[in-house]
Amino acid sequence: MSAACSNGIDIGFASLSYLQIGVLGLVQGITELLPISSTAHMRVVPAFLGWTDPGSAFSAVMQMAALAAVLSYFYKDVRDLLQGTVQAVQERNYRSPTFRLAVGIVLATIPIGVVGLLISGHLNACNTQFRGLQVIAVASLVMAGLLAWSELVCSHVRRVEDMKLRDALIVGLAQVGALVPGVSRSGSTLTGALFLNFRREDAARFSFLLGLPAIALAGLKEVWVLIHAQIPLEAWQHLGFGLLVGSVSAFAAIWGLMRFLERFSTWLFVAYRAGLGIFLLLALSLGWLA
Repeated sequence: MSAACSNGIDIGFASLSYLQIGVLGLVQGITELLPISSTAHMRVVPAFLGWTDPGSAFSAVMQMAALAAVLSYFYKDVRDLLQGTVQAVQERNYRSPTFRLAVGIVLATIPIGVVGLLISGHLNACNTQFRGLQVIAVASLVMAGLLAWSELVCSHVRRVEDMKLRDALIVGLAQVGALVPGVSRSGSTLTGALFLNFRREDAARFSFLLGLPAIALAGLKEVWVLIHAQIPLEAWQHLGFGLLVGSVSAFAAIWGLMRFLERFSTWLFVAYRAGLGIFLLLALSLGWLA
């Protein structure tokens, strides 16, 4: 079902019930930080249940729940990163690993920021083809293949402290792919870091830290757009409820993923993404989903 519009922005979430918003907030919170694409699930779950598409604006604002979860879980890392960067600047110690990591995060955020602004009109438009289920299916299969490739050919021995500016920029370029629904921001950055031979848990840690400015900028930008779109008060109440549910589920997702990657490979996510892509193509061809 197509999303409702307010000044050209899809706000299908405003027509959903609080139960539906709660379910989508739960799904968004879990899938935002796992390498399986939250945007894909924000399209697939409502389509499968026959609900209105909540719209890309809902997905973008719901990323703020992931931001809250990452800041809470990695509070010590973020604090040490900020303090270490300030100290390095004061001491003019620009070779400090902490300073290099901070600069790397900034550089890696630039590509997705620039490209995101250039195509934001297409991403947020009502009934945009970017959110088509065919696009999501193909993206899921491609990312499953890339993640599997990284498991087969890479050594996974490097640590975040070994991150060079070139590494950060490469992962930042990979993050641009997350603008395509079905790719996944965490999935694209995790895969990019794995191809650079980082340990799985370190690749995930850098993916989360790298996501902080990108998620904050995307979420705040979308809030600004919705303010100017003059959406109704009920829509803001829906967003607030979704953010509450999403924050709790996102924190649980981080906790689970970090412990999983300390012991296992990413083949489970490869299988899931491949299965999702195949299911969507099959469902579309048989008419189960429109």
